[in-house]
Amino acid sequence: MALALALALALADVYLSSLVLGLGLGPTRGETQTQSKESLMEDKNVYDRARRVVRELVPLLHAIRECDKSLADQLKRAAQSVVLNIAEARGNDAGNARARFSTACGSAKEVRAALNLASDWGYIEAHRATHLDEKLDEVCAITWCLGRKL
Repeated sequence: MALALALALALADVYLSSLVLGLGLGPTRGETQTQSKESLMEDKNVYDRARRVVRELVPLLHAIRECDKSLADQLKRAAQSVVLNIAEARGNDAGNARARFSTACGSAKEVRAALNLASDWGYIEAHRATHLDEKLDEVCAITWCLGRKL
């Protein structure tokens, strides 16, 4: 967990430095605002990490749905919320971005709790929940840091 936090802090510093210096969001010479945002969305960042978690979550979601439709639905909504709030944060002013990053972190924690419950109930294997828990911990740490530094 300490390693995930250290990694998150380092990534957040790089990400925020690029925002402050205009290396990722603002248009540069000959570049439109849309191109800048698109290039940032393709960059290796917390948005990409969150999407990778969602892709890895799909088979687990199907397994959980077979046992507990309600938990699977809540898990799916929380996972979607992580990605969507990160995307929304990047198009907002600092105050709204801070709130969206905070919501994304909360939703990542909700996904982690849902996976833990699914594991506790025996719907999925514990090691699969642990693997995604570590990745979600990184996403949560990065979004928390990004929200605090705006």
